[in-house]
Amino acid sequence: MDMYVAQYIAFVIIIGLMLYVLGKYGKKEFDWRDFLFWESLLLVMLIIAAFPVKISMEIRNILGLGRGLDSLFLVAIGFAYILLFKLYLAVDRLEREITELTRNFGIEMEQLREKLEK
Repeated sequence: MDMYVAQYIAFVIIIGLMLYVLGKYGKKEFDWRDFLFWESLLLVMLIIAAFPVKISMEIRNILGLGRGLDSLFLVAIGFAYILLFKLYLAVDRLEREITELTRNFGIEMEQLREKLEK
C-alpha cells in the first residue's frame, strides 16, 4: 500500500485528536455519549485517511458521481451540515433555558423585594 505524506500527516493529527478526546473524557469534561460520538467520528476519519481512493470509489459507485473525490467532498459537506444543524439546535435550546432562568430569577427577585418592603 503506497501512502502519501498527507496521509501520514492525517494519521498524526487524527490520533492526536483521539488522544485529546480521551483526555477530556478522563477529566470528566465529556460525557460518555460525546466521547463515543467523537471517537467514532475520528475512527471513521482514520479509516478514510488510510484508504481514501478505495472509499471514494465505493461512494462514487453508490452515488453515481463522475470522480471519486467528488463523492468524499459531497459526503463531508452533508455531514458538516448535519453537525451545523445539531449545533444550532443546541444553541437554541440553551438560549431558551437562559431566557427562562432569567425570567424566573427576575420574578423571584421582585417577590423578595415585595417581602422586604412589607
